[in-house]
Amino acid sequence: MSNRRLLFLAPAQAVTSVFPQLRDAGYELGIAENLKGASVFIRKSGPDVIFARPNLPGFRVEDLLAVGAEDPNFPPVIVITDKGSPEEAERLMGLGARDYWIEPLDVERIMAVAREPRKAAPVPASTTLGGHKPAPGEGAPKIVGSNPAIGRVLRLARQVAPSKATVLITGESGTGKEMFARYLHAMSKRARGPFVAVNCAALPEHLLESELFGHEKGAFTGAIARKLGRFELASGGTILLDEISEMDLALQAKLLRVLQEGEIDRVGGSETVRVDVRVLATTNRDLEDWVKQGKFRQDLYFRLNVIPLRLPALRERGDDVLDLARFFVDMYVREYGLPATPLSEAAVAWLRNYGFPGNVRELQNLMERAVLLANGRPIEPAHFLLENDEWPLFAEEGEEEAALPGASASGALPAGAPAAAGAAPASAGDAPAAAPASGAAQDAGASHLAGPVIPLHEMERIMIAKGLEATAGNRTQAAELLGISVRTLRNKLNEYRAQGHAID
Repeated sequence: MSNRRLLFLAPAQAVTSVFPQLRDAGYELGIAENLKGASVFIRKSGPDVIFARPNLPGFRVEDLLAVGAEDPNFPPVIVITDKGSPEEAERLMGLGARDYWIEPLDVERIMAVAREPRKAAPVPASTTLGGHKPAPGEGAPKIVGSNPAIGRVLRLARQVAPSKATVLITGESGTGKEMFARYLHAMSKRARGPFVAVNCAALPEHLLESELFGHEKGAFTGAIARKLGRFELASGGTILLDEISEMDLALQAKLLRVLQEGEIDRVGGSETVRVDVRVLATTNRDLEDWVKQGKFRQDLYFRLNVIPLRLPALRERGDDVLDLARFFVDMYVREYGLPATPLSEAAVAWLRNYGFPGNVRELQNLMERAVLLANGRPIEPAHFLLENDEWPLFAEEGEEEAALPGASASGALPAGAPAAAGAAPASAGDAPAAAPASGAAQDAGASHLAGPVIPLHEMERIMIAKGLEATAGNRTQAAELLGISVRTLRNKLNEYRAQGHAID
């Protein structure tokens, strides 16, 4: 399920035809017909992409592009129009528009653009914050951890960062490969230049080629103006080819030429363009195995693997998990304006024993969820709320939190969580069994509810309300917390509204 946010700055009748499919795919959508309405959505929701008509009453897209030119974190702007011209396309793209599309809108094309990480937008050196050009090492992302496994990688990264050598960063999904790529760029002599990231898995082959190398006017249907590719935009800086293993073989041959010759050919062009770019690549695949299977060119693999950086999985990093957990807790406490939130002893024990198949990314998501659910109280294992766990009760102020089914206050793990290396399994004789409740058999996974039994449908409504409350009304985040799709959440809210229970 996507959690991307898209803003359409256009008349409703021009864009809403694509909304049902986008909503079903999990996109959060906003629409505005003036700059004031757009500003509200941008401030509250932080869209990943903005689709804007060039001219609306009281609005010119040039004003939006001017804001983006001053702020490297501003989302990319794609101009959409029902009657465009090559001259307008070239002018607006020269002002910073990410692309220029002729309507009607295509859902697959929108999704392809939205799947790219928002931070993949190029940041020209001349438009960094306050016009300041960072020196090497300035603005490098903070790499948290002191374990020798990550320390070795950091030392190698610092050693090779000043060079122009190609670096292949490998590791499991969620280990922080793109962060290390940004670290290499920030520590290099190219830190004053742009950093441009491209997700090779997010776009189909025909779009990826144009995205990387650019195209000339008339190169294909809809190419009404010249477009510079990511390699040209990254000239003087660094380009990251994320998930390089997913690139089509035909495109791999063209990439090999760029690496060997430092030249590109725009799609539909007749002239060769020189580029000065350092190339970094990431993958979670075993590229040597992919070479044997014929899915990846051997010569390209050798050309990329000049400096190999393998990132360790989180389970290989010992107590770094606790340093990272506290780092993320502090980050989200500040972001959501909550009081200081400590980790309980039970939570610390749980974190040390859990295997984290999703690595640092999974830990970050768990910590954001835990901060929201703890709401200023000490974080307990119940607040991690893994996919197969039952919902914990939301305790009122001053009440004790209900324990996660299968976890005790001493930090025992939920069913299926791996034990720490060397830890002895608990035996039946480790603790006395709890006495059964008088007159009734206790369900093995039942929560300890005080008071009368609440009907299931009523409990469902209460939990949905709590989920929305915990996420400040953000339906996408609430649906993720509840373990349901945004579409299901929307249907439930419509059902409650029809019953006279408007909870959103």
